[in-house]
Amino acid sequence: MITVDEALERLFTLVTPLESEDVPLSEAVGRVLARDVAARRDQPPFAASAMDGYALREDEARPGARFEVIGEAAAGHGFASTVGPGQAVRIFTGAPLPDGASRVIIQEDVARSGDQIALNDDLDPKAHIRPAGCDFRTGEAMTAPRVLRPADIALLASMNCATVPVTRKPVVALISTGDELVMPGETPGPDQIIVSNTFGLKALLEGHGAKARILPIARDDIPSLETAFGLARGADLVVTIGGASVGDHDLVGQVAGQMGLDRAFYKVAMRPGKPLMAGRMGSAAMVGLPGNPVSAMVCGQVFLAPMIRAMLGLGTGRSLRLKTRLAAPLPQNGPREHYMRARLTPEGLVAENRQDSSLLSVLAEADALLVRPMHDPARAIGDEVEYLDF
Repeated sequence: MITVDEALERLFTLVTPLESEDVPLSEAVGRVLARDVAARRDQPPFAASAMDGYALREDEARPGARFEVIGEAAAGHGFASTVGPGQAVRIFTGAPLPDGASRVIIQEDVARSGDQIALNDDLDPKAHIRPAGCDFRTGEAMTAPRVLRPADIALLASMNCATVPVTRKPVVALISTGDELVMPGETPGPDQIIVSNTFGLKALLEGHGAKARILPIARDDIPSLETAFGLARGADLVVTIGGASVGDHDLVGQVAGQMGLDRAFYKVAMRPGKPLMAGRMGSAAMVGLPGNPVSAMVCGQVFLAPMIRAMLGLGTGRSLRLKTRLAAPLPQNGPREHYMRARLTPEGLVAENRQDSSLLSVLAEADALLVRPMHDPARAIGDEVEYLDF
């Protein structure tokens, strides 16, 4: 068996960043920016008023000073002439600052009568002007790679970018295996269960930026597995769930090998999830996950999510581990790295009492995976531990 970190290193050799594609800005949120994008204009493109008020010359802004109002400037409708001595322009937030003006007096500091204004005795000292280009200048870039957030989309729009270069979504083919499985909504036989792994993994993978395809369930025979692998052609990553162990009905490794799998490793020193297989199959990476539902989901978080990030150009590294304090003691850990289902409480992290890898109800109640290193000693309340968000 190899360690989790060794397995990740070998998995990263199976994938490379994918090519880019241009998408409309309205469809770019959550996608990964593939290359730097430069602003096509200054923002704001002109000096603009930051408040509603009156634009006039800075050197005339004195308490009690009087001015003639000669026009108006609003957002989208500037004042076309020049502000001279003793003159002011009624101005609104976002409007271009008229030529000749260098200060905006907020309307609360002005008394107006007809076309005449007088400045109050207690003036706000601020100029209330947004200089041209104070947000960004033409040519300034949003740097890649980055996962585009709503704020990034707004910035790109103001940079006048209608389309965005993003990394193509990795296509993942998901194949559940086993005679015991039927799809949700079907009526299982007396010896069958409902398949859950592919649906959980699809949600997990698409949450990390992939496009996942659920293929028909492969039965425990060679022709069915060969058909499933055939349907997976064109995917960047093929993921099988179940059938990767060494039992008489575990045929995934055998069939994958016959179809050209160049195996990178088999078995990882972790729990849940020891019977993990990986390699390359033609142009695709292939990962064989264990069939127990919790094992499959934990392996998805630990291994598949970092592979997707690598294909998206976000670098090679394990899933982010956070730190907190234990709220309940733990016994010594064994020889495998343990990813324990746990809950975050105000007092700290509490591991669930039941850690069986078949218990999806426990996994659904958990919001963290507490990471126990190999041979980790017994832990007491208040000890610092690492965990993964889940």
